[in-house]
Amino acid sequence: MGSMTRAFILIAIVACLVAVANATAGQATFYTPPYVPSACFGYDDYGDMILAANYQLYNGGAVCGTRYRVTCTGGTNDGVPQPCTGSSVDVTIVDLCPGCDPNQIDLSQEAFAMIANPDAGRINIEYNQ
Repeated sequence: MGSMTRAFILIAIVACLVAVANATAGQATFYTPPYVPSACFGYDDYGDMILAANYQLYNGGAVCGTRYRVTCTGGTNDGVPQPCTGSSVDVTIVDLCPGCDPNQIDLSQEAFAMIANPDAGRINIEYNQ
């Protein structure tokens, strides 16, 4: 294996580790349609791979349109002990979740279902930009 190939592989490994290290731990719930109007974009439709951010993350709307990757890390209740599907989902921030706690996000029902069983209702997650 050439030195350039080794260097590329090393850089790729470091990049993956940095992305994991920068993930924020939290919890996710979900909300159901209609998804418009939204705090960020009014009646513009951004599809259904979206999330509503807590006040801290929302930062007065500064994160509107920002994409995040969300991964389920486990359940939070006894109803569904292993709710995670093993997938991650990429979502766009389009709204504010006024009832969310710090480090809690509210995913669209469709985005939540990509990463966890909706019967869980609330899951532990990691998310990063």
